[in-house]
Amino acid sequence: MSSTTIQAIFDDDDVLLRAVKNLKDAHYHIEEVFTPFPVHGLEKAVGLPNTRIAITSFIYGLIGLSFAIWLMDYTMITDWPQNIGGKPSFSFAENMPAFVPIMFELTVFFAAHLMVITFYMRSKLWPYKKAENPDPRTTDDHFMIEVSTANDVKSLEDLLKKSGAKEIKTKA
Repeated sequence: MSSTTIQAIFDDDDVLLRAVKNLKDAHYHIEEVFTPFPVHGLEKAVGLPNTRIAITSFIYGLIGLSFAIWLMDYTMITDWPQNIGGKPSFSFAENMPAFVPIMFELTVFFAAHLMVITFYMRSKLWPYKKAENPDPRTTDDHFMIEVSTANDVKSLEDLLKKSGAKEIKTKA
């Protein structure tokens, strides 16, 4: 039995949210929802699991902090200690207050840049990648739900129309 994909277009985010809840209550599987801007509560209504992006951000920040500590210890203490303004140059702990801004900046730098790279890899957004958006209006002012079903296409279309869909497309 082949699967049919239904694409329903909406013009209001509140109507979209109600439609998603109606589809979930009717036990339909929502493949994807395309929106031109973030819709509050949509990820919970669709049933997406919580993201682990905060954990990766924390790990990337720790990598940046570790790199900053190693870099300052190696350059300012081990390799080429210098007497700058009478500060002792033989101990990392005694120079710690002067190193705090550098540690902070490298922590933020590593976390931000590695998070962007992680986002692009996770989203499969490579340079020169062709857009996979099925309807260009969803980048402007429309919303779209893609629902896959193996049977009862007519009842799904009726449910979407009742939920406020302005346009419905069927793809086999």
